Amino acid sequence: MGALALQASTLPWGDGVNLQPSYFAEGHVTFGWSLMKEYPAIRTVRIEIEPSVPMETATRWLREAHAEGLRVIATYHHYPYNGSDSAEELLNAARWWRKNYAALEAAAPGLIVNLMNEWGSHEQTAETFAAAYNPAIAIVREVYAGPLIIDVPGWGQETYVARDASKLLPDDNLVFSAHIYASGWVKQGPDRWMTADDLDALDETGRPAIIGEFGGEREGESDWSGIVDYAREKKGWPLIAWAWNGDGERMNMVQPYWGDEPKAAHYTPHPYFQKVYSKLRSPAPAPR
Repeated sequence: MGALALQASTLPWGDGVNLQPSYFAEGHVTFGWSLMKEYPAIRTVRIEIEPSVPMETATRWLREAHAEGLRVIATYHHYPYNGSDSAEELLNAARWWRKNYAALEAAAPGLIVNLMNEWGSHEQTAETFAAAYNPAIAIVREVYAGPLIIDVPGWGQETYVARDASKLLPDDNLVFSAHIYASGWVKQGPDRWMTADDLDALDETGRPAIIGEFGGEREGESDWSGIVDYAREKKGWPLIAWAWNGDGERMNMVQPYWGDEPKAAHYTPHPYFQKVYSKLRSPAPAPR
């Protein structure tokens, strides 16, 4: 894998938004691509795929995103196992990728794999995290050689566990993903609300990192906005806002919400839109 490995701060991915279409009209939703194109800071989409979704539906999502010129990250997302410590479920995610990667990559050439959404609770240790991930990574590597995103445990917040686990993960082409919300808590180590300083732990690994999710409507005392600013200004990490559509907690950037109207002909920005879009970086102007 060494030839494909990326060094810290060299990820060639633009900022973007999350999409969570699995739960609405059996995935037969419209995305509002024309509206998205009006906002040039959105250059990447992270699409969450439930394993129950038919592959022809999931490939349509990816095909449409790719056709819009967007970089596509896809993640296995099995809602009952968010925050789970089941190593078997992580292996199930890896097996799903082994079975379906070829079809998904054909729909979106250059697809980036995020192995599983938010595997691992706040109780994970470096040793248990690595012991679960190493065999799962090995399965995915049977079909995929590119940068492999793995979510930090504890719903994307236990950065010190990820730092210490990094030494136990021999794959040299991994990307850590942190998830930032006001509810963010770091239990292993400081045992407090998450702060910007906690991102420094990921830099200590020498691996690249992203903010795979961030949003501003959950309750808690973590300064989500300041943490995201720190990731942008001090780290230069890609930022993926939560969420374009599909969230059930008031964090939808566009309206109507898919839960009310999954096949809308037109979408408009929700009042929440600017709160997270303002964090994204627009691409540099082309040289003249």
